[in-house]
Amino acid sequence: MQKTITVAVDAMGGDNAPSEIVKGAVLAVSEAKDLKIIITGDEVVIGKELNEYNYDKKRIDIVHAPEVITNCESPVLAIRRKKNSSIVMALNMVKNGEADAFVSAGSTGAVLAGGQLIVGRIEGVERPPLAPLLPTMKGVSLLVDCGANVDARPSHLVQFARMGSIYMENVIGIKNPRVAIVNIGAEEEKGNLLVKETFPLLKSCTDINFIGSIEAREIPYGGADVIVCEAFVGNVILKLYEGLGSALIGKIKTGLMSTTRSKIGALLCKPALKETLKDFDASQYGGAPLLGLKGLVVKTHGSSKSIEIKNSILQCVTFTRQQINDKIKINLSNNE
Repeated sequence: MQKTITVAVDAMGGDNAPSEIVKGAVLAVSEAKDLKIIITGDEVVIGKELNEYNYDKKRIDIVHAPEVITNCESPVLAIRRKKNSSIVMALNMVKNGEADAFVSAGSTGAVLAGGQLIVGRIEGVERPPLAPLLPTMKGVSLLVDCGANVDARPSHLVQFARMGSIYMENVIGIKNPRVAIVNIGAEEEKGNLLVKETFPLLKSCTDINFIGSIEAREIPYGGADVIVCEAFVGNVILKLYEGLGSALIGKIKTGLMSTTRSKIGALLCKPALKETLKDFDASQYGGAPLLGLKGLVVKTHGSSKSIEIKNSILQCVTFTRQQINDKIKINLSNNE
């Protein structure tokens, strides 16, 4: 019998808290029998939400957290001052071994700061990167980093590549994942100083499958499995990806409903179109793990609905089962 995985979930963070967060937690325990969830936040509010569902009450606990960290607060100051917030209390559970992982749709800055200040980095990890999965024509690609380190050094990017490769091989199941660095051209001599200094370091790594540079236009086509960059570039790629996808879907819907003929056509093609677009729905892939911490911390979109919360929680189960942190420790010690 497998060990039960415990995931702490911040119920008070995000645009749709706490209703969608609680619903996602209920959906997760209904799908994974070896899962327990601890929800942190306002006990009364969370209790009312849970009363709307039928679930195994032994597998969802509430820990009362009277304080909430908002997006407009200084992340580091909030983490230090609001010890009874839903984020800090959940992160302390991971630190103390009471939970295997933490999921939040709340303040990105607070989750990133708290992850490093409370949970702490694995020995040897210079900078933990935030790594979301991007849907592509060939499946998914991991973007490392998308928001944690805007001033990264070449050695940081090399670690991002190694940790990203471990994640893709063990969590997603892609053997010998292709690693590429974001660049403005395919030629090795192109790029800014950071890319030019990092390229030969990645090229010399024998433990990753480095395939060279990748231009942004190649990312949606699945040009690489692990896409390495510093957080400024990564965040621009991520936000453009999300915005363009939403705009295109909106434009398609407008076009399909513009005339009587197009409406008839829309009815005929709706099932096939819905199935096709499902592959590009980022919510089905869960949140972005902060790789390289002593415990698993996953940040989901602030606008996350219950499906993305559920998938983020289930993502934690896979991550923990595959002992990703242990594999990162071994990789770093072998490359010191």
